[in-house]
Amino acid sequence: MPFATQERYLMPDHTPSRNGGQILVEALRRNAVDTLYCVPGESYLPVLDALHDTPSIRTIVTRHEGAASNMADAYGKLTGRPGICFVTRGPGATHAANGVHTAKQDSTPMILFVGQVEGGFIGREAFQEVDYRQMFGSLAKWACEIDSIERIPEIVARAFSIAMSGRPGPVVVALPEEILFGSAIVADAPAVRVTHAAPDAAALEELRGLLDDARQPLVIVGGTGWDAESGAALKRFVEAYDLPVAASFRRQDLFDNRDPHYVGMLGLGISPKLAERASKADLLLVIGSRLAETTSSGYALFESPAPQQTLVHVHPDSQELGRVYQAQLPIQSALGTFAHALAALPSPAATPWSDWTRSARADYEAHSSPPSPHPDLQGVDMAQVISHLNAVLPDDAVLTNGAGNYTVWLHRFYRYRQPGTELAPTNGAMGYGLPAAVAAALHRPERPVVCLAGDGCFMMYPQELATAMQYGAPLIVIVVNNGMLGTIRMHQEREYPGRVSATALSNPDFVALAQAFGAQAERVERTEDFAAAFDRARTAGKAALIELRTDPRQITPAARLNED
Repeated sequence: MPFATQERYLMPDHTPSRNGGQILVEALRRNAVDTLYCVPGESYLPVLDALHDTPSIRTIVTRHEGAASNMADAYGKLTGRPGICFVTRGPGATHAANGVHTAKQDSTPMILFVGQVEGGFIGREAFQEVDYRQMFGSLAKWACEIDSIERIPEIVARAFSIAMSGRPGPVVVALPEEILFGSAIVADAPAVRVTHAAPDAAALEELRGLLDDARQPLVIVGGTGWDAESGAALKRFVEAYDLPVAASFRRQDLFDNRDPHYVGMLGLGISPKLAERASKADLLLVIGSRLAETTSSGYALFESPAPQQTLVHVHPDSQELGRVYQAQLPIQSALGTFAHALAALPSPAATPWSDWTRSARADYEAHSSPPSPHPDLQGVDMAQVISHLNAVLPDDAVLTNGAGNYTVWLHRFYRYRQPGTELAPTNGAMGYGLPAAVAAALHRPERPVVCLAGDGCFMMYPQELATAMQYGAPLIVIVVNNGMLGTIRMHQEREYPGRVSATALSNPDFVALAQAFGAQAERVERTEDFAAAFDRARTAGKAALIELRTDPRQITPAARLNED
């Protein structure tokens, strides 16, 4: 009996004929989707209609497809489940590519559904036609196009499985018009179950031996898939072995920064002493991180392919083990599973590196303590702003950001306390912070959410304040306004001193702009006025914006541009 015929034979007699949109939305419901982000398009009208009858799925309509895909990425980071995004064909898909790239480099589970032209028109450069398999072929883990309505449950199930398996990442599914508008009797697939690798006993025993031989070990934690339980298990292991822990770039929330074993972040703005310590370590226990370019300081801290340090590399995806670095001990394992295995190891007989750990912690505390402001500093002192946030925000507060020199203050002086509180793109995407903050505030509205954005970064997606107001997201946006694209200006001054070109910004009135959306807004020009302004924003009961006027000369916490 042919497979398709057999499937129909095994279906319950009461299975109705449904259009493709209904079949697709039911597949999402069965896979526990509770939220999706979109900009509506006529190419997937049957999906929108099916969502009308599916109250368990909340539909968040954004004002730009790039923001929708960034919100889906943020949801994936917060939950470990694929963030779901729908956009229309052509321009909708190209706009959404921004979030797909972020999800790929950040290892975030995500599924982007894209409307497609009618199958009979493909190849003719029809209205808004794009070959999505070619376009997203290297951006996504998998890009496909559904070719028959009967395969919708199969393809959706595969998309969920790929997005969550191994190294998580984005999947793109194109939906030709006739697939969504057509009807058929189709059996639904069960919810996807993902398998996870675990370390074997021999690998754990070898790791114990390497620890016994070490004198200057360093744990580097990164990747995605962590939760409170796995974080607590890692903490028990670290405490038992008295090990120093560094976070990979923009993964600082994976280990409590207040813990005496936390020693800092490897990435942009790295402490010079931590960089030296990482290069001198005799054992690296890397859990989840790929040791990508930024974390490895351009692959300089750790030589490729064979680091001078003994490398134990733990990653959930076998394709990442040995991809850049050849580890002495590669271990394929889900990160939570490995953390629990570490916590179950017998306590060591001795920890001869305890002074090494204490010294590393002292270096971190010195580097992360706000310095006195420069005597010529004008406007708001960003170090004191972050210090205030550190003092008043609760442990579960979520901080988001995009890209720019303003992030150096945040990553250096703020002390993250638990997983799921740092939403920051490891691929350095400008504009990420506000969409991510909207997603975070809607996902868990009881948690404070603060977005930090430079003036250039904020203007990538300022219209998402409308989304925040429409859905009642009580977030706070802090716009750091220095009137320039600070990161590019910094590099420009280094490469071409005194030749300023294309980095100055003429900005709108950010307060008036936010108020036009209905948000509370005010401007702060003196450091001593920030605390009261932030308190007013926290009690506003709606989205709020604080514009900080900062000194354009203070390009990083430690560097100032020349005065002439």
